[in-house]
Amino acid sequence: MENYWFWCEAELFDEDTKAELRSISGDREEIADRFYKELEFGTGGLRGIMGAGTNRMNRYTVRKATQGLADYICEQGGQEKGVAIACDSRNFSEEFAKETALCLNANGIKTYIFDSLRPTPELSFALRELGCVAGVVITASHNPPEYNGYKVYWEDGAQITAPRDKEIIARVNQVTDYSAIRTMEKSVAVEQGLYQVIGDEIDERYMASLKKLILHPESIQNMASTLKIVYTPIHGTGNVPVRRILKELGFEQVYVVPEQELPDGSFPTVSYPNPEDPKAFSMALELARKVDADIVLATDPDADRLGIYAKDSRTGEYMAFTGNMSGLLLCEYQLSAKREMGILPSNGAIVSTIVSSDLAKTMAGEYGVKHIETLTGFKYIGEQIKFFEEQGTCEFLFGFEESYGCLIGTHARDKDAVVAVMALCEAAAYYKERGRTLCDQMEQIYQKYGYFKEDLFTRTLKGLEGKAQMEAMMEGYRTAPPKNAGAYRILSVHDYQAGIRKDMETGETERLNLPGSDVLYFELEDDGWFCVRPSGTEPKIKYYMGVKGSDAADACEKAEQLQAAILEKQ
Repeated sequence: MENYWFWCEAELFDEDTKAELRSISGDREEIADRFYKELEFGTGGLRGIMGAGTNRMNRYTVRKATQGLADYICEQGGQEKGVAIACDSRNFSEEFAKETALCLNANGIKTYIFDSLRPTPELSFALRELGCVAGVVITASHNPPEYNGYKVYWEDGAQITAPRDKEIIARVNQVTDYSAIRTMEKSVAVEQGLYQVIGDEIDERYMASLKKLILHPESIQNMASTLKIVYTPIHGTGNVPVRRILKELGFEQVYVVPEQELPDGSFPTVSYPNPEDPKAFSMALELARKVDADIVLATDPDADRLGIYAKDSRTGEYMAFTGNMSGLLLCEYQLSAKREMGILPSNGAIVSTIVSSDLAKTMAGEYGVKHIETLTGFKYIGEQIKFFEEQGTCEFLFGFEESYGCLIGTHARDKDAVVAVMALCEAAAYYKERGRTLCDQMEQIYQKYGYFKEDLFTRTLKGLEGKAQMEAMMEGYRTAPPKNAGAYRILSVHDYQAGIRKDMETGETERLNLPGSDVLYFELEDDGWFCVRPSGTEPKIKYYMGVKGSDAADACEKAEQLQAAILEKQ
């Protein structure tokens, strides 16, 4: 309540903020939710509901985070290198981007800010092109409309990882006095050469980098007039770059969902702007049926995630691809094409996360490339590229995670839906030229490697009470791990917080070689597994699982049984 009244009365807060807070003066529950803590600056940055208060995304909490980042950059001597800044189409994103720039400028740090909204992967690309020490993108990715966020990247182009993430968090947490946070007028920052606007020249370089990754231009040329593509940016940043790359490659039949074409932070046509959600595809699928499209694509608001439907020629219906399916399809295409062309490197590597499909390991073995697993979060995949370059060990070929994100090439160090659209449309053209749909190709992959099936389900637990429930659930799994999950015997438990793998039969333990994280992974007999972790960006606990069946029906049945068993033990 002291914090609440301070925000209501202090001169440093604007009148709109004070009016918003006074309007909830009788709602102690709402006041508690807004002020029971500081909006946590986690290992990737901030993400939260927009509004007034210490536990909300607003200009003051954005400035606070930026002051901590600025202090760290100054300690590292990176002022002259500067910081690249981008934002998506969410409400207040442009304002938060400007506040970020002016706070950095007031600390003597040069900024390069895009002239309008851009995809997150282009921010990763830009900061490396410009030789910046860091980057910030204002986005809440696929979260509901009331959210916004603040993601921090370092000079390698990837999101911050250990130990730098903890060091930046410490500097942010040391900023406790809002009146000590620096900012300055934009006109003064421009005059001093600190506030620099970027735009077309970076777009040109980004597009040129993507085109270099095409493997079969002749297939695109042959199929460009017949392959039908429906696309929706879901009111986000993908509209301009996705349409541009497809047009410049020559694809002629690209249909964009008109109701979802233009940027809009309220996302008026969807309740949840997430290509993982089938409801986000309703308008795109309606258009696809009208034009008889081959493939249907959707990108999230900051265009780092890609969702896919493809027409099944056998049923005439559109089949949804999970993030694992689309990632594996692209991985198989990239590896097989490069081997066929004689350009598959002997030291090649593909990277996925511990909750991604186990089929990736089998695929890597088929092509004689290394497979590396990371913790959940694409920043760890991006980090591997840095390790490869520093150590001269592997050549990065492809990275993907189950949550609809992948990366081809090293132009960016984060998942890139623009390059994924390009590669997927190339693959669709290649297979269409050979009489196959993407559904046919996916079936061929399963026939070749086995019927792997994965799923993800969540439980939402909001507020302070929800946080306590999640902590209790994780503690319960740790102190009394189950011995089985339905018909599956649990062989081992990987506790990534403790950094230990425990054999459930012998009790023997061994060290895990991944960073500490609040994640529990259960290895099951018969090639099954499941994993539990609290979300780092939403008030949810997440359950991941995977099985392998003798055919599609067997895999589906096993997955249903395993999910029921996991839910029973909640």
